[in-house]
Amino acid sequence: MVRIDKKATRLYVLDTNVLIHDPAALYQFDEHEVVIPMTVLEELDKHKNGIREIARTARQVSRTLSDLTANVDIDQIRDGIPIPRLTGPEGCLRLLCYNDLKPLDPLEESPDNRILAETCRLRDERPDASVILVTKDINLRVKAAALGVPVEDYLTDRAFDDSDAMIDGVRIYPDAGHDGSGLWDSLPVEVKVERQDHRVVYRLAGDIPREWHLGMLVSDSDHGASFEAIVREVGPKHAHLELLTNYRHGTSVWGVHAHDSRQNFTLNLLMDDDIDLVTIAGSAGTGKTFMTLAAAFQQTLDVKRFERIVFTRAPVSMSEDIGFLPGTEEEKMSPWMGAFHDNMDNLLRDEHDGSSTWNQDATRQLLGSRVQIRAPGFMRGRTLNDTFLIIDEAQNFTPKQLKSLITRAGRNTKIVCLGNVGQIDTPYLTANTCGMAAVVQHFRDWPHAGHVTLKSVERSRLALAGEELL
Repeated sequence: MVRIDKKATRLYVLDTNVLIHDPAALYQFDEHEVVIPMTVLEELDKHKNGIREIARTARQVSRTLSDLTANVDIDQIRDGIPIPRLTGPEGCLRLLCYNDLKPLDPLEESPDNRILAETCRLRDERPDASVILVTKDINLRVKAAALGVPVEDYLTDRAFDDSDAMIDGVRIYPDAGHDGSGLWDSLPVEVKVERQDHRVVYRLAGDIPREWHLGMLVSDSDHGASFEAIVREVGPKHAHLELLTNYRHGTSVWGVHAHDSRQNFTLNLLMDDDIDLVTIAGSAGTGKTFMTLAAAFQQTLDVKRFERIVFTRAPVSMSEDIGFLPGTEEEKMSPWMGAFHDNMDNLLRDEHDGSSTWNQDATRQLLGSRVQIRAPGFMRGRTLNDTFLIIDEAQNFTPKQLKSLITRAGRNTKIVCLGNVGQIDTPYLTANTCGMAAVVQHFRDWPHAGHVTLKSVERSRLALAGEELL
C-alpha cells in the first residue's frame, strides 16, 4: 500500500494470517529471506487445536517448519535455514526471537503490535536490506504505514491482478459478416471449412489473436449474432473453430431458449459431452442457475447421460446467522436452496396456462429420485460417478475448498460452477482471490473446460435501478 524502494537483499516478515491463508507461503519468495517472528509461532500454537480448517492449516504450517528445522544445527538456525525449491535459487528461513523487545509507544501490548515492534527492530539491525512486513490484515497494514514500516499484502494467491482481469470467455467481432466473412477479412489467416459428424469446423492458419484460448466463444455480435463458434484448438499459427448449435428458436434445452449470444454459448457448453467443467459468472438475473438446471434435467431425465443431479452451495449468510437448523442434511440445506427451488418452479411452469406442476406428486417423486441436495462440508472423500454436479455461489468458496469439490469428480461426471465475484459474503475473500477466480484461471487452457461471463438480458426495472443506485 506504500511504495517501497526495495534493495537487492530483502527480508519478508510473515504475519500469522499469511501462513494460515497459504501454508506454502514460505516457498513463494524466491531467493529472499523469509522471517518468522516468535509471536507468529505462538499464535500458530494457539490455533492448532480443533477440527476446524484453521486448526488443520496451523498444524500443516507447524509440520512444514518442523521439516525445515529437522536436520540443521544451531549455526544454521542462527544464520538462516535453507528453503529448498523445485526451480530457481534457494531461499532462506530466519526465526526471529528477541528477549528484550521493547513495545512501541504509544501502542498497547498485543500480538499485532509485537509483530510491528519485531519488524522495526529487525529493520534497525539490517540497514543493508529491505525489511518488509507481509500481512493480510488491512488494519495492521494501515498501522504499519502510519509508523513508517514497509508493508505489503500477500499477492501470490491472486488469480488475477485485479477483479476486472477475469476473462469473459468471449471475443466479439462486430464487423464480421454472415458466416464470419468479415472476421476473416480482419484477421491475417487462411480459412478452410470442413464438415465432420454433423459439425462445421473452421480450420485457420496464420497469425491467431493472442487473447484466444481453448473453450472460448468467437462471435460477431452479443445480440442477433450470425456467426458463433467455440475455439477447439489454438496455437500461435493455427486454430480450429466449431460452429455452435442455435438454441434461440427451434431447438431448446428442456424448453429453455437463449436470448443472446452468451446465453446460447452457455447452453452449448452445458450440453457439450466434451466439456467436463463449466464455469458461469454473471450478476443476478442473467440465467445462470435457470439454464444449468434445464441442461441437467435434459441430460439426466431425457438423454439419460447422467444418473443423478447433485446440487450444493456454500452455506454462508450475508447477514447475522439464525443458528442451528433442525432436520436431515437436505432439510438443513433447504433454506440455502432458494435459488434452486425458484428456478425449479419456473422450469416446471406450464407456459400455456401459467400453472406450475411443482405440486404434482409424480413430478415431485421423479425429481426427488434424481436430485440430491448436499452440504459441501460432507463431500470430502466421496467419488461422484455419472453425476451432474452443480456448485452454486462458487465465489464464496476458497480455492482450497473448491479444489476439494472438483476433485470429487469420477467417471462420467460434469461439474458446473456458478457465481458472481461481485457478491462475496465470505470474509477475507476478494474478487481475485476467491475459488471462482482460481478455477477460471487454472482451467483456462484445458480443452475440456469452458467459461463464460453472462450479461444482463431480462431483468426487472427494480433490480436494474437498485444496482445503479446502490
